[in-house]
Amino acid sequence: MNTHLLALQLMAVQGCLGAFDTLYHHEFAEALPQRPGARRELGIHALRAAIYGLLFVGLAGWEWHGLWAGVLAAAFALEIGLTLWDFVVEDRSRLLPASERVTHTVLAINGGAFIALLALQLPAWAAQPSGFAWQPQGWLSVFLALCGAGVVLSGLRDLLAMRRLGRLGAPAPAEAVRFDTTPRTVLVTGATGFVGQHLVRALLADGHAVIALSRQPRQAAWLFEGRVRCIAALDELGPGTPVDVVVNLAGARILGPRWSARRQAVLRRSRVALTQALADWIGTLESKPFLLLSASAIGYYGIQRIGDDTPLDEAAPPQPVFMSALCREWEDAAGAAARQGTRVETMRFGLVLGMGGALPMMLLPVLLGLGGPLGGGRQWLSWIHVDDVVRAMAHRWRRAAARRDPPVGASNFTAPEAVTQKQFSRTAARVWRRPSFVPTPGWPMRLAMGEQADLLLEGQRVAPTRLEREGFVFRYPRLEAALRSLK
Repeated sequence: MNTHLLALQLMAVQGCLGAFDTLYHHEFAEALPQRPGARRELGIHALRAAIYGLLFVGLAGWEWHGLWAGVLAAAFALEIGLTLWDFVVEDRSRLLPASERVTHTVLAINGGAFIALLALQLPAWAAQPSGFAWQPQGWLSVFLALCGAGVVLSGLRDLLAMRRLGRLGAPAPAEAVRFDTTPRTVLVTGATGFVGQHLVRALLADGHAVIALSRQPRQAAWLFEGRVRCIAALDELGPGTPVDVVVNLAGARILGPRWSARRQAVLRRSRVALTQALADWIGTLESKPFLLLSASAIGYYGIQRIGDDTPLDEAAPPQPVFMSALCREWEDAAGAAARQGTRVETMRFGLVLGMGGALPMMLLPVLLGLGGPLGGGRQWLSWIHVDDVVRAMAHRWRRAAARRDPPVGASNFTAPEAVTQKQFSRTAARVWRRPSFVPTPGWPMRLAMGEQADLLLEGQRVAPTRLEREGFVFRYPRLEAALRSLK
């Protein structure tokens, strides 16, 4: 087989593997652009992206002759050095999940193979007069050029994230949140998630002991620097284990694959089944927790059609749609703990704004100057700053400890100001000094996502009626101030 052609085919495989690693691991699972400790890793990724962009585009249809063969050899050497440096930085800064380690290993093997095949051709290329010889390979060349464009955009994304994290510097210590005057033991599910991390750090700062239930306890222990007891299953805690409060935040991401019957089963298992297991476990304890704080979502209210501006409070009914049924079942499962004598509070989260979660992906079009109305932009978006989420949890905790609430309750965890999607895009563009005029039609989303597209194209205007009635004061009641705190 033609050695040059085989090298280019392996490069195409490298492009596919690299795209999977970037989108799934770096953006989706690990959220590197939002991690202050990932700044150096992002810088290395940006440099590697620049080199790969040069290689993909430059080798898509050309041979590098004469002195340019030496430039190509230097690029190979630099890429190998950066890859090794990246391995060291990753090993020191975070505990990689198994899937990412496997992907990186395959990338290293495949990358070494195509570099070795191209290196074999360098002596012959170096003997030619300096210049570029046009040697197109049909659709393979087109695909490699597209890979080059994609990897350059990815590198630009990492560079912008690195600069942004550099401007932010070390994260300022959050204002202390007081949960209780007595040190407590708290079991947290979903502790390694976006909201969970903020909660755990606030609990530790307030002097409480935290037990994290995680599918990956080693990663959780690494994340919290050994300050949290991490377990993989509830049966690791005996019936005599003292637990005062349980905070249930676990659940698979709602946005993702289409809501097929199989995906719906996964979502129910990660929410409803786990919550049922928690309620059953509480029943086995010799001393019951006095509070179960269990996550839910404003998806409980279903969808609010465009043009309906009625604010929804906690008394609004659910609807016969999947996301509403899922939240209702989730809350019912949590309510079973009340029969064991534990007070139950469900938290119906809106869009949580912070350095993680859904916001960074929502901001990406805005940061690229491509923000604008989505599907018309009139759908309501109910949001809350992550700091107010933690403070509202502490509010619910204090009221439960004082026995000021009924055995089972629900609260809307949303800011007082709901905005339309168009208003959100314009506000974000103003904060980051970008234009906001590019419309995105809704029909491609409906075609690709099915019923799930309602989460983005319909929305709900949800009011935090109960929290405000109880006198809870939001630190970030307005969207612009909330976004500026995250800039």
